[in-house]
Amino acid sequence: MVKIWIAFAVVLVSTSSLLAQAAPKTTTPAARSTTAARRNAAKPSLLKPASLNAIAPAVYKAKFTTTKGDFVIEVTRAWAPLGADRFYNLVKNGFYTDAAFFRVLPGFVAQVGIPARPEVARVWSAARIGDDPVSQSNLRGTVSFATAGPNTRTSQIFINYGDNTALDGMGFAPFGKVIEGMELVDQFFAGYGEGAPRGNGPDQGRLTNEGKAYLDKNFPKLDTIKAAVIIGEAPPAAPVHARPKPKTAASAAMPVAAKTTPANKEKK
Repeated sequence: MVKIWIAFAVVLVSTSSLLAQAAPKTTTPAARSTTAARRNAAKPSLLKPASLNAIAPAVYKAKFTTTKGDFVIEVTRAWAPLGADRFYNLVKNGFYTDAAFFRVLPGFVAQVGIPARPEVARVWSAARIGDDPVSQSNLRGTVSFATAGPNTRTSQIFINYGDNTALDGMGFAPFGKVIEGMELVDQFFAGYGEGAPRGNGPDQGRLTNEGKAYLDKNFPKLDTIKAAVIIGEAPPAAPVHARPKPKTAASAAMPVAAKTTPANKEKK
């Protein structure tokens, strides 16, 4: 059987055009604008990915409060140590707050992980981690990181709606599983379909560069994460002394659904 690989590149815009898009039109006094900017600024730790390197507990849970209700992911570090550590640090530092499930494909996956703030998205798009061996199958309810190829995981994760075992051989390593609230995950809004350019859903490049404002204007029905916190921590796991060195990749991406196979990629 011929395997097809598809990778979606994140389209970056120039600094000048990015600043033009971000420039607000306001008549409020400068002092009030500064105060608002500080209140809305990203958490400082999120702008320094390299500093978020804590070793995750052997087993822990992450509770997500969303526009559809709460669900809980239980993470077993032994399944995928590097992925479990990255997810732990992201949740601990509020990375997923206001992030939208921008790609919801019934029967396949619900994907999230491009942050609401462009300044955060930009620094994390290059904060890649190495691959974990696939020790668990991508069955319904399991959670894995999206990837654009070998050693390109950053912050995007997906929840499997079905038994997507075809993803196992493609290197998608589950690190946890939804143990509460999967019935709510099933209800995430899916009306926009696949993302651009293959469908009419959100464009990852624009979402990365424009943030929440892009979704609020063009895809207002998407479900979002209100808060995510770590609960039920077990004792810390033993340190990992040798971690795979990430390879440079062009983009953060996703598992890709197709009409003929559960998932595929296209090597460019």
